[in-house]
Amino acid sequence: MSSGDNSSRTRARRQEIFPVVAPCDPEARISRVPFNRPFVSGDELRNIAEAIERAHLSGNGVFTERCEAWLESATRCTKAYLTHSCTAALEMAALLLDIRPGDEVILPSFTFASTANAFVLRGAVPVFVDIRPDTLNLDEDKLEAAFTDRTKAICVVHYAGVAAEMGAIMALADRRGLYVIEDAAQAHFSKFQDQALGTIGHIGALSFHETKNLISGEGGALLINDPAFVDRAAILREKGTNRSAFFQGRVDKYTWVDIGSSFLPSDIIAAFLWAQMQNAEQIASRRLHLWERYHAALAPLEREGILRRPTTSAAAKGNGHIFYVIMRSAAEQEGLRRWLLDAEIEAPFHYVPLHSSPAGKVYGRTSGSMAVTDDMSSRLLRMPLWLGLEEDAQDRVIHEVFAYARQA
Repeated sequence: MSSGDNSSRTRARRQEIFPVVAPCDPEARISRVPFNRPFVSGDELRNIAEAIERAHLSGNGVFTERCEAWLESATRCTKAYLTHSCTAALEMAALLLDIRPGDEVILPSFTFASTANAFVLRGAVPVFVDIRPDTLNLDEDKLEAAFTDRTKAICVVHYAGVAAEMGAIMALADRRGLYVIEDAAQAHFSKFQDQALGTIGHIGALSFHETKNLISGEGGALLINDPAFVDRAAILREKGTNRSAFFQGRVDKYTWVDIGSSFLPSDIIAAFLWAQMQNAEQIASRRLHLWERYHAALAPLEREGILRRPTTSAAAKGNGHIFYVIMRSAAEQEGLRRWLLDAEIEAPFHYVPLHSSPAGKVYGRTSGSMAVTDDMSSRLLRMPLWLGLEEDAQDRVIHEVFAYARQA
């Protein structure tokens, strides 16, 4: 058989495995297994060309409208607004909830800096509460002890796309008259008791960063679940003007009416995102397939007590965003990381807990022990998982994890 025949068969097999994704170079074989590699679904460049032809490259173009309508249909939120990042969506949430200097916002320490920064920028104090050892989400049983008369809101993070215990958290917030923000950056397609994450609290925030399940390079969305916030959100996103109302014909001219900033993404970003949304079901299915392969393959090592796999729950439907392992010690976590790196496999740890970070010590405070956060963060390692990860490359990762376990 000629090399040309082999090449054709390889391309056909790749198309069979990845019917909706296209690698940047179909002929290239990746010897190194990166933690993440952005993949396109097929129509991104065509959509961008269409946006250019339409001569509307700023925000609120036709692709922005399509993406927002898709989000509203897919999540059943009251209103979706695209933003240039999940960080921007969280900052908008802080503005909408009128977070002020001296207010306190409860959140986990095991999260990205943006979760806290959104409130620190408004002068509020992030109050860090420990996480549960099973889901690595905010421990709802430790919230009561964190409340003071300055508590204004709870910001929940759905780590790895697995839901926090939203039933208990919402009930507690309702009794206390507190707002709930969902940092659902990692939670596309995830649900809690059949309700989309990001739509249970008063406000939700999504990310379309290139590491997420749906991507646009950079990008995010604000999900409004309380109708009272819809109109003001449009004003905040448009630099504090009533520009949206003007284009809807509700005012005869637009002007500065409130505080705000430039939170809109370009319609070129939305054009890229729209192609991903058009293939959302296939993307979700593929990521879950890869996640489940890891979960099944590494089960023997969990039974032997060498590592722990992610906890699964029928009530909290995950989305295959992150597959992590928790090693027995920080030394074994670092040992496995270095072992995989020597095999040209990139498997990073995750957050340095915010309460132990330089800025966290200045701007925030802890409520109670952070023992679980400290312990889990020191032992967790994330495996490569991205849309175009081929199964032979994933098998390499699994093989090396077993090899490290056996020699360790």
